[in-house]
Amino acid sequence: MPAVRDTFFAFRRAPLLSALSITTIAFSLFAVGLFGLVVLNIREALQKVEERVEIRAFVAEKTPVEQIALAADDVSKYPEVLSVDLVTQEEALERARKELGEFRDVFEAEFLPPSLDVHLKPGFRDPTTVHRVADKLKALTFIDDVRFGEDWITQLYRLRNIAGVAGVALGLAFAAVAVIIIGATIRMAVLARSREISIMRLVGATDAYVRRPFLIEGFIKGVLGGALALCLTWLAIRLVSGYLSFQTVFFDQSIGLIGIAGGALIGLLGSAFSVGRHLRRV
Repeated sequence: MPAVRDTFFAFRRAPLLSALSITTIAFSLFAVGLFGLVVLNIREALQKVEERVEIRAFVAEKTPVEQIALAADDVSKYPEVLSVDLVTQEEALERARKELGEFRDVFEAEFLPPSLDVHLKPGFRDPTTVHRVADKLKALTFIDDVRFGEDWITQLYRLRNIAGVAGVALGLAFAAVAVIIIGATIRMAVLARSREISIMRLVGATDAYVRRPFLIEGFIKGVLGGALALCLTWLAIRLVSGYLSFQTVFFDQSIGLIGIAGGALIGLLGSAFSVGRHLRRV
């Protein structure tokens, strides 16, 4: 295919310019990828904290265990509820002594009432839903008190919303800057071959014929730049994890492929825009 042959000929004729284009695409997408990883890891950290959201309903003294077990089964059928743990006085005492070891001699079994520990499903841990489930538990006749850390849940949900909005806004800004830088680099490559384009037009080449090798070249550069950016991002996250000694999350396979496809699309569109603009001036 002539267009493919012309594309590889252009790579061989100007290897430094081609390498510059690929490197620019790679580092531009690398910046976007690093930011995306920061957002992804913040979201994972918040999700792990969110998993600890629970409602603890304290049972009145001398309530029969059978009644508590029956209520636990009913509560577990709520659409918002993931699971319900029935904590007896003995288990509450053991947990308190384990969590507050220095005060283990202070606690007595009679001091700590049994409770129902209600864990909510993902997507049902916002303050409004937690309040609604807590109100249902308060309506049970044998429940003395309900605790769920209202202020903590409100702050957690607010932090998650702020992180989500900031992540989208800054991500779009990084992506826009990357597109501008990549477009300018590809335009340099097109301008370096402006004389060749003019000669092709003079001998009767159609605009589609002139564009084709540049589009293929932009596509290949975008794929190579996207793959290089993905490798650099993986290397960076491994170095950070090893240096700071904490567990991090990397993009899954689908997101990695989307990143490479994004690089290919940017290279293709950048080439199409630059060549089209130059053709209008010839």
